[in-house]
Amino acid sequence: MREIIFDTETTGLDNREDRVIEIGGIELENQFPTGRTIHIYINPGERKVHPEALAVHGITDEFLKDKPPFADVAQEIVDFFGDARWVAHNATFDIGFINAEFERLGLPPIGSDRVIDTLALARRKHPMGPNSLDALCRRYGVDNSHRTRHGALLDSELLAEVYIEMIGGRQAALGLVVTEAGDRPIEADDGPVVVVTRERPLRPRLTEAEIAAHAALVAKIGANAIWSKYSEADYVLRSEAV
Repeated sequence: MREIIFDTETTGLDNREDRVIEIGGIELENQFPTGRTIHIYINPGERKVHPEALAVHGITDEFLKDKPPFADVAQEIVDFFGDARWVAHNATFDIGFINAEFERLGLPPIGSDRVIDTLALARRKHPMGPNSLDALCRRYGVDNSHRTRHGALLDSELLAEVYIEMIGGRQAALGLVVTEAGDRPIEADDGPVVVVTRERPLRPRLTEAEIAAHAALVAKIGANAIWSKYSEADYVLRSEAV
């Protein structure tokens, strides 16, 4: 499954008049970063950056003067995202701006069935909040100390880490298949991994006295005790596996 964790920065808050001035994205394949990214600054034409927006992202009109207009980079964006899901924090805002830009160029909009809003996910998972990106970074132990201003690519990188943890962590898509006993090759998503068998098994965690006491308790309970189905050897094996 291919997903793009993305973010935008804009000249203001009204997608009917304001424009996208930065887009950044991180590609995930089966919820793992592939290393592919997109990061583009965009000239908003006659639209100036609102002072309140400037205070958030720090992108000035002067900086954007020599950047391409959205029309010149639209196909690059479409090609990078392809058929992937669009994943953003407060996605209604970002998709609203992207679709407004697409509409101006006669391009088809991004359907809601292709959009994942991590803010909505966070609110369901952590209903007591807070669920800002900074708060989620703190909750999941993601280092955001270098985030002094909003930036589309930086925010995408942070959100990618948060999203992976929020949906179950980095082992969510790992598939292991044992192919033979002993030192056994295992097929993982990124290729074969060899798991080496211990030369000497671990010492049992249970003492002989503890095993005897447990057996006496099971005998006292009687034939209906669930532990009566297991032998003394089973107790030892389970203690070694813990």
